[in-house]
Amino acid sequence: MQSIAPFPLSVCGIEELHGHCETGVSHVLSILDPEHPEPEAFGRFGEHAKLELRFDDIIEPAPGKIAPDAGHAESILGFGRSIQAESGARLLVHCHAGISRSTAGMALILAQARPDVAADRLLQAILGIREKAWPNLRLLELGDALLGRGGALPAAAAALYCHQLRIRPHLAEIMRKAGRGREVDAAATAVLPG
Repeated sequence: MQSIAPFPLSVCGIEELHGHCETGVSHVLSILDPEHPEPEAFGRFGEHAKLELRFDDIIEPAPGKIAPDAGHAESILGFGRSIQAESGARLLVHCHAGISRSTAGMALILAQARPDVAADRLLQAILGIREKAWPNLRLLELGDALLGRGGALPAAAAALYCHQLRIRPHLAEIMRKAGRGREVDAAATAVLPG
Protein backbone atom coordinates (compact mmCIF):
# COMPACT_ATOMS: atom_id res chain seq x y z
CA MET A 1 0.00 0.00 0.00
CA GLN A 2 2.78 2.42 0.77
CA SER A 3 3.84 2.24 -2.88
CA ILE A 4 0.41 3.64 -3.83
CA ALA A 5 -0.56 5.97 -0.97
CA PRO A 6 1.34 9.25 -0.80
CA PHE A 7 0.80 9.32 3.00
CA PRO A 8 0.01 6.74 5.70
CA LEU A 9 -3.67 5.92 5.94
CA SER A 10 -6.05 3.61 7.73
CA VAL A 11 -9.77 2.86 7.84
CA CYS A 12 -12.00 1.68 10.66
CA GLY A 13 -15.48 1.57 12.12
CA ILE A 14 -16.73 3.50 15.14
CA GLU A 15 -16.01 0.62 17.53
CA GLU A 16 -12.35 0.65 16.44
CA LEU A 17 -11.69 4.39 16.85
CA HIS A 18 -10.19 3.97 20.32
CA GLY A 19 -7.38 1.93 18.78
CA HIS A 20 -6.32 4.92 16.68
CA CYS A 21 -6.08 7.54 19.46
CA GLU A 22 -2.33 7.16 19.84
CA THR A 23 -1.33 6.58 16.21
CA GLY A 24 -0.47 10.19 15.37
CA VAL A 25 -3.40 10.75 13.03
CA SER A 26 -3.24 14.26 11.55
CA HIS A 27 -6.42 14.11 9.42
CA VAL A 28 -9.74 12.33 9.97
CA LEU A 29 -12.51 11.84 7.43
CA SER A 30 -15.56 10.97 9.54
CA ILE A 31 -18.69 9.77 7.73
CA LEU A 32 -21.70 9.23 9.98
CA ASP A 33 -25.44 8.68 9.73
CA PRO A 34 -27.28 12.02 9.89
CA GLU A 35 -28.57 11.63 13.46
CA HIS A 36 -25.63 9.77 15.03
CA PRO A 37 -23.79 11.58 17.84
CA GLU A 38 -20.12 12.36 17.44
CA PRO A 39 -18.08 9.38 18.68
CA GLU A 40 -16.65 9.92 22.16
CA ALA A 41 -13.28 8.52 21.08
CA PHE A 42 -12.43 11.80 19.36
CA GLY A 43 -12.01 13.39 22.79
CA ARG A 44 -8.90 11.23 23.20
CA PHE A 45 -7.34 12.05 19.82
CA GLY A 46 -4.53 14.56 19.60
CA GLU A 47 -4.82 17.67 17.48
CA HIS A 48 -6.06 16.82 13.98
CA ALA A 49 -7.93 18.27 11.04
CA LYS A 50 -11.34 16.67 10.57
CA LEU A 51 -13.96 16.61 7.87
CA GLU A 52 -17.26 15.28 9.21
CA LEU A 53 -19.91 14.34 6.66
CA ARG A 54 -23.41 13.12 7.43
CA PHE A 55 -25.30 10.92 4.98
CA ASP A 56 -26.84 7.47 4.92
CA ASP A 57 -25.12 4.41 3.49
CA ILE A 58 -27.43 4.08 0.50
CA ILE A 59 -26.86 4.08 -3.24
CA GLU A 60 -30.36 5.13 -4.39
CA PRO A 61 -32.52 7.98 -3.09
CA ALA A 62 -34.95 6.81 -0.41
CA PRO A 63 -37.67 8.62 1.56
CA GLY A 64 -36.38 9.99 4.84
CA LYS A 65 -32.77 9.21 3.97
CA ILE A 66 -29.86 11.39 2.83
CA ALA A 67 -28.00 9.85 -0.09
CA PRO A 68 -24.40 10.75 -0.89
CA ASP A 69 -24.36 13.62 -3.39
CA ALA A 70 -21.87 15.53 -5.52
CA GLY A 71 -21.32 18.01 -2.69
CA HIS A 72 -20.18 15.20 -0.40
CA ALA A 73 -17.78 13.90 -3.06
CA GLU A 74 -16.44 17.43 -3.66
CA SER A 75 -15.87 17.88 0.08
CA ILE A 76 -13.94 14.61 0.28
CA LEU A 77 -11.77 15.60 -2.67
CA GLY A 78 -11.14 19.04 -1.19
CA PHE A 79 -10.10 17.43 2.08
CA GLY A 80 -7.83 15.09 0.13
CA ARG A 81 -6.11 18.06 -1.51
CA SER A 82 -5.45 19.61 1.91
CA ILE A 83 -3.87 16.33 3.08
CA GLN A 84 -1.60 16.18 0.03
CA ALA A 85 -0.44 19.73 0.70
CA GLU A 86 0.68 18.91 4.23
CA SER A 87 4.00 17.24 4.95
CA GLY A 88 3.87 14.32 7.36
CA ALA A 89 0.11 13.82 7.08
CA ARG A 90 -1.48 10.62 8.38
CA LEU A 91 -5.11 9.94 7.41
CA LEU A 92 -7.81 7.96 9.22
CA VAL A 93 -11.12 7.39 7.45
CA HIS A 94 -14.05 5.97 9.36
CA CYS A 95 -17.75 5.34 9.03
CA HIS A 96 -20.01 3.16 11.17
CA ALA A 97 -18.53 -0.21 10.20
CA GLY A 98 -15.46 0.80 8.19
CA ILE A 99 -16.73 -1.09 5.15
CA SER A 100 -18.70 1.06 2.72
CA ARG A 101 -18.71 4.85 3.01
CA SER A 102 -15.22 4.95 4.49
CA THR A 103 -13.64 2.74 1.84
CA ALA A 104 -15.36 4.73 -0.92
CA GLY A 105 -14.08 7.97 0.61
CA MET A 106 -10.58 6.54 0.84
CA ALA A 107 -10.79 5.41 -2.79
CA LEU A 108 -11.66 8.94 -3.92
CA ILE A 109 -8.79 10.48 -1.97
CA LEU A 110 -6.34 7.94 -3.39
CA ALA A 111 -7.69 8.23 -6.94
CA GLN A 112 -7.17 11.99 -6.79
CA ALA A 113 -3.71 11.75 -5.23
CA ARG A 114 -2.55 9.07 -7.67
CA PRO A 115 -4.12 9.71 -11.11
CA ASP A 116 -1.29 7.59 -12.54
CA VAL A 117 -2.53 4.44 -10.76
CA ALA A 118 -5.26 2.30 -12.36
CA ALA A 119 -8.56 2.15 -10.47
CA ASP A 120 -8.43 -1.63 -10.04
CA ARG A 121 -5.02 -1.35 -8.41
CA LEU A 122 -6.29 1.40 -6.08
CA LEU A 123 -9.22 -0.71 -4.95
CA GLN A 124 -7.03 -3.77 -4.51
CA ALA A 125 -4.83 -1.67 -2.24
CA ILE A 126 -7.88 -0.68 -0.20
CA LEU A 127 -8.87 -4.33 0.03
CA GLY A 128 -5.37 -4.95 1.38
CA ILE A 129 -6.05 -2.47 4.17
CA ARG A 130 -9.65 -3.50 4.84
CA GLU A 131 -10.32 -7.07 3.80
CA LYS A 132 -14.10 -6.62 4.16
CA ALA A 133 -14.24 -3.46 2.01
CA TRP A 134 -17.44 -2.94 0.00
CA PRO A 135 -17.23 0.70 -1.17
CA ASN A 136 -20.46 2.65 -1.63
CA LEU A 137 -21.10 2.64 -5.39
CA ARG A 138 -22.98 5.94 -5.49
CA LEU A 139 -20.12 7.81 -3.81
CA LEU A 140 -17.63 6.18 -6.19
CA GLU A 141 -19.72 7.16 -9.22
CA LEU A 142 -19.95 10.77 -8.08
CA GLY A 143 -16.23 11.02 -7.35
CA ASP A 144 -15.29 9.22 -10.57
CA ALA A 145 -17.24 11.84 -12.55
CA LEU A 146 -15.56 14.71 -10.69
CA LEU A 147 -12.13 13.19 -11.27
CA GLY A 148 -12.81 12.46 -14.93
CA ARG A 149 -11.91 8.79 -14.56
CA GLY A 150 -14.49 7.68 -17.14
CA GLY A 151 -16.22 5.08 -14.99
CA ALA A 152 -13.02 3.30 -13.98
CA LEU A 153 -13.72 3.47 -10.22
CA PRO A 154 -17.22 1.93 -10.44
CA ALA A 155 -15.89 -0.75 -12.81
CA ALA A 156 -13.11 -1.60 -10.36
CA ALA A 157 -15.66 -1.68 -7.53
CA ALA A 158 -17.69 -4.24 -9.48
CA ALA A 159 -14.66 -6.54 -9.52
CA LEU A 160 -14.19 -5.97 -5.78
CA TYR A 161 -17.88 -6.83 -5.13
CA CYS A 162 -17.42 -9.99 -7.22
CA HIS A 163 -14.41 -10.92 -5.09
CA GLN A 164 -16.36 -10.35 -1.87
CA LEU A 165 -19.35 -12.40 -3.08
CA ARG A 166 -17.09 -15.32 -3.91
CA ILE A 167 -15.84 -15.31 -0.31
CA ARG A 168 -19.09 -14.23 1.35
CA PRO A 169 -22.00 -15.25 -0.94
CA HIS A 170 -24.54 -14.43 1.79
CA LEU A 171 -23.80 -10.73 1.21
CA ALA A 172 -25.82 -10.76 -2.02
CA GLU A 173 -29.11 -11.15 -0.16
CA ILE A 174 -28.08 -8.68 2.56
CA MET A 175 -27.14 -6.02 0.01
CA ARG A 176 -30.31 -6.54 -2.03
CA LYS A 177 -32.46 -6.18 1.11
CA ALA A 178 -30.58 -2.97 1.92
CA GLY A 179 -31.50 -1.50 -1.49
CA ARG A 180 -28.05 -2.07 -2.93
CA GLY A 181 -28.90 -4.65 -5.56
CA ARG A 182 -27.20 -2.54 -8.22
CA GLU A 183 -23.86 -3.36 -6.59
CA VAL A 184 -24.65 -7.08 -6.61
CA ASP A 185 -25.72 -6.84 -10.25
CA ALA A 186 -22.46 -5.03 -11.07
CA ALA A 187 -20.51 -7.92 -9.54
CA ALA A 188 -22.20 -10.32 -11.96
CA THR A 189 -20.89 -8.34 -14.94
CA ALA A 190 -17.45 -7.55 -13.52
CA VAL A 191 -14.36 -7.96 -15.64
CA LEU A 192 -11.80 -9.46 -13.31
CA PRO A 193 -8.11 -8.62 -13.69
CA GLY A 194 -6.14 -11.26 -15.67
